[in-house]
This record gives sequence, C-alpha cells and structure tokens, in this order.
Amino acid sequence: MKTEAPAGRRLGYARVSTDEQHLDLQLDALLRTRVKKGDIYTDVASGKNAERERLDACFRALRQGDTLVVWRLDRLGRSLHDLVRIVGDLEAKGVCFESLTERIETGSASGRLIFHVFAALAEFERNLIRERTQAGLAAARARGRHGGRRPKLNRRQTEEIIAMIKARSMPITQIAARYQVSRTTIYNVAQRARTTSAPASGNVS
Repeated sequence: MKTEAPAGRRLGYARVSTDEQHLDLQLDALLRTRVKKGDIYTDVASGKNAERERLDACFRALRQGDTLVVWRLDRLGRSLHDLVRIVGDLEAKGVCFESLTERIETGSASGRLIFHVFAALAEFERNLIRERTQAGLAAARARGRHGGRRPKLNRRQTEEIIAMIKARSMPITQIAARYQVSRTTIYNVAQRARTTSAPASGNVS
C-alpha cells in the first residue's frame, strides 16, 4: 500500500561556512526530494555563528504540518545539544524534520525514537562537561587557585590607576589606552576604590 505524502509544505534549509564553498550539492539534494526552489532558505555562516538570518526566516515561515528538510544534520545544529533543541522547537510547532544524508525524519515513530536517543546523548554530554568542570575547579582550589576570568589588571596597575584618577593627571581615555583596557574597566576600578575608601573630591572625567 502506498504511503501518502504529508499534506504540509516541504521547506529546505542549506548552509555553508564561507563564501568559498558552494551550496549546489545541498540545493540539488533538496530539490530532488520535492522541496521547491522558492522554499529553500540559505545561509553563509559558520556553524558556531549564532546569527543565521535565513534560518530564522525559515522558522518563521514554517506552519503546523510542514516539514523542514536539510541535507545533513550539521547544516542545522551547531552541536548535538543545539540540534536537539531546534528539533524540539519544531515538534512543539507541529513541524516535522528530515535529514537526507542520515535518513532521519521525525514524522515516523522510528525517526522520533532516534531523536529521543540523541536527546539522551546530549544530556549525557552536558553532564560530563559539568562533572569535568567541577573536578577541574576542585583541583585548582586544592592547589590554591580559584576559578573565574583572570583579572585584566594586576594589583600594582590598579593602584597606579587609582592614583592617576585621584590626581586627575590624565583623562580616562588616555589611562585606558595606556593599560590597554576599556574605559569601562577604568570606571570599574574607580568605583571599587570609592566603595573601599573615602571618595576622592571631584568627579571622574
């Protein structure tokens, strides 16, 4: 017995990382699977880039009963966790997902089962990262080090900056350039100095 095709539209998404790469392979594959040329959205952006304007436009165009089709899983998600999140968002909208290379489609029971496995693996990955991070911080504390971002200025530099601000010997912009930090960093140093000692007369300029 012949299976009926889904009633909704089939929208395609294709992405390449740089201008030197070509979309032809992905576009040809999408067109062969009943995706119309006018329903294909394309981005030129790295997988790590959160700004993918055409993907956002594609999501806005999808309606309940539609199917989002990609050539390969890594064209859609930046990571396993990201991929599971996106497919979960699609399912919440009533939209199916299909990846041609891996032959995965969430419109079937077997496809949904595969993605449940992916979701479990993503959770496993997050737990491993969390455990490794906690173990690393514990090991650092045992050696007398503490986690967190390394300060941009050391104690001597901070004291020099506070002295310059109190003496008004140099504008904030020049102080920031001298120590190769932002104006915001200099203002933060001044603010911390005010909270730990008597405030200097006059305003910081």
